[in-house]
Amino acid sequence: MKSAGLIMLAAALTLLASPATAQNKPAGKDTKLYFIWPHDGAKVRSPFWCRFGLRNMGVTHAGDEYPNSGHHHLLIDVDEPLNPNEPIPSDKSHQHFGAGQTETQLDLAPGKHTLQLVLGDAKHYPFNPPVVSEKITIRVK
Repeated sequence: MKSAGLIMLAAALTLLASPATAQNKPAGKDTKLYFIWPHDGAKVRSPFWCRFGLRNMGVTHAGDEYPNSGHHHLLIDVDEPLNPNEPIPSDKSHQHFGAGQTETQLDLAPGKHTLQLVLGDAKHYPFNPPVVSEKITIRVK
């Protein structure tokens, strides 16, 4: 009996220690992720509101495994592509909205900036295929 418990404990620890792998959750059919505001080419004063739109999928909290839903990530001045086998990074250029937020107030330095949205699954992985907005360029006065 003791050995069965040890085997189960070893199996659980092995699963916890295994490296993360891509989730490969399917995206909803005809899903569209987009900016409500600002629009491409907008000239704004900081701070400004940034509003996200999503069609044909739902928005939920990070960690929630509801089907056909995810949460927003905002990429600011990011040029390199995301690795679909890794969770979306979390730093000043990769902002997470894991509470299900659909807007945020941004305070960016004056100048030209690019913004792009990515929908992540419960564990912050991109969907397959990735659900991303068009990359927009704004100018902060």
